[in-house]
Amino acid sequence: MQEPRKSDLLQGTLDMLILKIVQFGPIHGYGIAQRIQQISKEALQVQQGSLYPALHRLENKGLLASDWRASDSGREAKFYTLTPQGRHQLEAETAHWARMSEAVGLILRTVE
Repeated sequence: MQEPRKSDLLQGTLDMLILKIVQFGPIHGYGIAQRIQQISKEALQVQQGSLYPALHRLENKGLLASDWRASDSGREAKFYTLTPQGRHQLEAETAHWARMSEAVGLILRTVE
């Protein structure tokens, strides 16, 4: 049996995961990728080629705001924060995810 690739796990969920991580406070793109990997215990790995277009898309939708600040290393980095609209979107996506997860779980637990 083939094990799922890490990138396959994020399709359709990356925006929600980014919003969730940013909810905890201002954070730069690299930090977001690190937090997702760390919290998922290495199960999820976000590639830069997926992360930065998603951040740009979320910012264009008004779900994230950004500004340039010095990072812990002293280098300038773009830090993202959740907007009120982003907080509302996160709540809606989290509720949708819970409903979908429950529905899939019901199907998987079905015994003939």
